[in-house]
Amino acid sequence: MFDTMVLTKAVAAFCGALLVFLLGNWAASAIYVPRNAGAEQAFIIDTGANDVAAEPVAELSFEEAFEIADASAGSRLWSQCRACHALEAGRNGVGPYLHGVVNRSIGAVAGFNYSGALAQAGDVWAPEVLAEFLLNPNALTPGTSMSYRGMSSVQDRANLIAYIESES
Repeated sequence: MFDTMVLTKAVAAFCGALLVFLLGNWAASAIYVPRNAGAEQAFIIDTGANDVAAEPVAELSFEEAFEIADASAGSRLWSQCRACHALEAGRNGVGPYLHGVVNRSIGAVAGFNYSGALAQAGDVWAPEVLAEFLLNPNALTPGTSMSYRGMSSVQDRANLIAYIESES
């Protein structure tokens, strides 16, 4: 049924159709190219989009962010901490309770077994120390048992600390 001649005719038909399509593409490209396709643009409309991108956005320092911190915005961020910590005094979870943690001595919660790494953080959980700890707990206290990836936004850290302070 299939001999060499049938196979040769099928390949020739395929090659012929391909050749017709390639010649059609070449003819269309030659006919429909604008005369001034490579010319410089005649005029430019200024939309102001480049002006906005040119201004650098200044990053707030933590002290400035903490001055304008919004405790209600920090309440939404509290859900990241709620899994391991509680805001009620004396109620430890996986982590120690955070009631009154702002300006409290580090490792001062009675009845909670801290990892020894917290001694490197300092003496008191000042807002600046808490912000640095929330940025990356493993950078401030290498070897800590707290497995939290960190919070990169300065304003989010300030809002969260303001919320914890307001609930205490």
